[in-house]
Amino acid sequence: MLLETLNGTWKMREVDTVQWQPAEIPGSVMSSLLANGLTSDPYWRDNEYEARELFRKDYEFQREFYVGDELYSKERIELVCHGLDTIAEIHLNEKLLASTNNMHRIWRLECKSLLNHGNNIIRIVFRSPIEHIENYVAEEGKEIEFVNTGTMSGSQYIRKAHSMFGWDWGAQIPDAGIWRDIELVGFSDARISDVEIIQHHEENKVRLELVTELEIINDDKYVLEYELVAPNGNKISGDAKVSSTVTNYSLEVPSPELWWPNGLGKQPLYELTVNLVKNGCIDDAKTYTIGLRTLTISQDKDEWGSEFAFMVNGVKIFAKGANYIPEDTVYSHITRDKIKHLIDSSVRANYNCLRVWGGGYYPSDYFFDLCDRAGIIVWQDLMYACNIYDFTKDFEENIIEETKDNVRRIRHHASLGLWCGNNEIESAWVNWGGFKDHPKKLKADYIKQFEYVLPKVVEKEDRQTFYWVSSPSSGGSFDNPEDQNRGDVHYWAVWHGLKPFEDYRNYYFRFCSEFGFQSFPSIKTVNSFTEKGDRNIFSKVMESHQKNGAANGKILYYLSENFLYPNDFSDLLYVSQILQGIAIKFGVEHWRRHRDRCMGSLYWQLNDNWPVASWSSIDYYGRWKALHYMAKNFYASIAGSLKREEGSLVEAHIQNETISDNKCTVEVALKRMDFTVVDKSIYSVTVPALSAVKVMEKDYSSLIKGCEGELFVEAIITDEAGHKSYEVVFFEPYKHLELEHPNISFEVKEEEDAYTISLKSDKLACFVELDFGDSDAIFSDNYFYLTSPEGREIKLLKEDIRGEEIKNKEELANKLLVRSLRDTYE
Repeated sequence: MLLETLNGTWKMREVDTVQWQPAEIPGSVMSSLLANGLTSDPYWRDNEYEARELFRKDYEFQREFYVGDELYSKERIELVCHGLDTIAEIHLNEKLLASTNNMHRIWRLECKSLLNHGNNIIRIVFRSPIEHIENYVAEEGKEIEFVNTGTMSGSQYIRKAHSMFGWDWGAQIPDAGIWRDIELVGFSDARISDVEIIQHHEENKVRLELVTELEIINDDKYVLEYELVAPNGNKISGDAKVSSTVTNYSLEVPSPELWWPNGLGKQPLYELTVNLVKNGCIDDAKTYTIGLRTLTISQDKDEWGSEFAFMVNGVKIFAKGANYIPEDTVYSHITRDKIKHLIDSSVRANYNCLRVWGGGYYPSDYFFDLCDRAGIIVWQDLMYACNIYDFTKDFEENIIEETKDNVRRIRHHASLGLWCGNNEIESAWVNWGGFKDHPKKLKADYIKQFEYVLPKVVEKEDRQTFYWVSSPSSGGSFDNPEDQNRGDVHYWAVWHGLKPFEDYRNYYFRFCSEFGFQSFPSIKTVNSFTEKGDRNIFSKVMESHQKNGAANGKILYYLSENFLYPNDFSDLLYVSQILQGIAIKFGVEHWRRHRDRCMGSLYWQLNDNWPVASWSSIDYYGRWKALHYMAKNFYASIAGSLKREEGSLVEAHIQNETISDNKCTVEVALKRMDFTVVDKSIYSVTVPALSAVKVMEKDYSSLIKGCEGELFVEAIITDEAGHKSYEVVFFEPYKHLELEHPNISFEVKEEEDAYTISLKSDKLACFVELDFGDSDAIFSDNYFYLTSPEGREIKLLKEDIRGEEIKNKEELANKLLVRSLRDTYE
């Protein structure tokens, strides 16, 4: 088989105009216009709305290419388009080859009859996605106002990432273009079209059942050669004669090294190569990197109902993580560095799971490769969210091919945890007025699409991965999809319902796959899209970067319940991030304390796709918000938590999400704001593997009476490896605490690859933030408390500093900015 890429420099123009502009492929209309200075930054101020109108037009991309003797001699030549976004017409040498209508599909188009032996021209015309959905609605008379998620009406009538039309965190920039690789593939005899790898785990061995599907043009004597390279370099090989288009062969792996999620073990990976051989020469080859493991969802019955837990190698784990949305609104700006930063940040925050949300796109192989190596289980939605689809025969055939393409591409990855049919559509039919009032036929079409057609495709193409009909769901068929005693739940009463953070403690969901709280991005991020006069959360520009209706008012409501009003705009942004972190911490700690009953918390959301106020813990530029630092602590494998109910009763808990028992010491002290110790106890406890235990319960009423706002409880948890974590709880809301201005000092020590920042304070300092004016950094901890005269030591790796260079410890000390909660009000 011969492959020749068509990636590289093309040219682009608006249809029916004269002037061509250079365009790099993979790329898009927006990326090309920006690169050529033909449009303004769509993220600056309110340029989004101007950018949106660009996509009422049609555009075309063109390039010349040469087909030489070797390729032209092949009996079959295909044009393979790994991603065309979306309504496209492909012309070869000015003859129409094909029309496409799905950005999620791989288009394999036989094209030899249209090729010249020598010079050729390919031209791809992309029709306006906005005009497409508007024309579809007008011609068909469709009802389109199903749900208000901030999307353009009718966006469900095109197989294009829904969120490119906007969402309640996303801009409306429905870009178009050749967004993934494009290439010519030629072959004459046979090729490997698919290899399914089925794992059979037995005592001290794994048998790999390899189902190899061939496309054969000319019958001949073919042999399939298999080689598996273990992590230690050892090889297992075998071969099979080809007698039909499907060949079954098994390799046995003795003493297998098993793949584990992050925090539970290592992630050894094996490399499988399949060669198609004719007369001693390799005609085609496929290589897969795999991890040996069993991975499914346990729904065992128990005293509360039915559990919902990832089970890896027979071990039920508590899923810790967040929801993952597209990394950019302009998909051609999604870089490997951006993806790697998000996965690395997930690992550093002790995640073991990410949910890829169904309103975006199926991630790249690179994304899954990173998750394989990192031990991140991927909950993979199919690309349907919050909509009712027009389930015609053409639509059905289209989405069957879409599903087949993506399941085949992704299924071998060790990190793939489950396939989920859609985001929130089942619960919408039950609970959302915009859905419930529609005809029964549309509801029946939902059942057909998500409970018959799609699961049948998934089951056929991936026999080993669990399929879940919707999120949230109790198992499908509209059977109480928000039941907290089975399945998964999306919980939004905190935030949308304005419930206090304590409301999380009223629920013991089996798996909470969505819950969230908004914050603003940092002042540096806000400065990137605003002018000075825009920096008020109710300005036109700030509101254009806030897509969730009354969200700014919600943030201020929760702020008023918990904090004093900040001094200025920058402090308001900072306090909003503290609020967000506290809210999510409340929920996660509660559910981790009830491990076994609840087996997962995935907060909404990890990342942003443009600079915006949102539920993310990492903003568009990769800056960690307070929530992400807090997640690093509340998702730690050995994590402590303090719980105070109304009044003066305090509990200390430890959660152990490892496969070994852990001996911990817990030091619990009641202190005044000047660090005077009023009461102190020390506890030693062995926390069993995969468990949560209550260490202590104490009523402090007699010690705090009349001075509730002047005292706090601190717990220092030291695990058997010597790692310490710190937890603090108060008897009053932050706005009623008697906090004095802390005098915070610091010293910086420099090592070869890191700095150590030693901070001290004379009084309690809450949510101490470390930052730089012109540089970004990821510290070992941030938004922490200073609770003792000994202070804290914070590490900063030199490789974790981005932006303006910091040359030495003196320069770091001069540039370091330190802020705490007490600095935000008079």
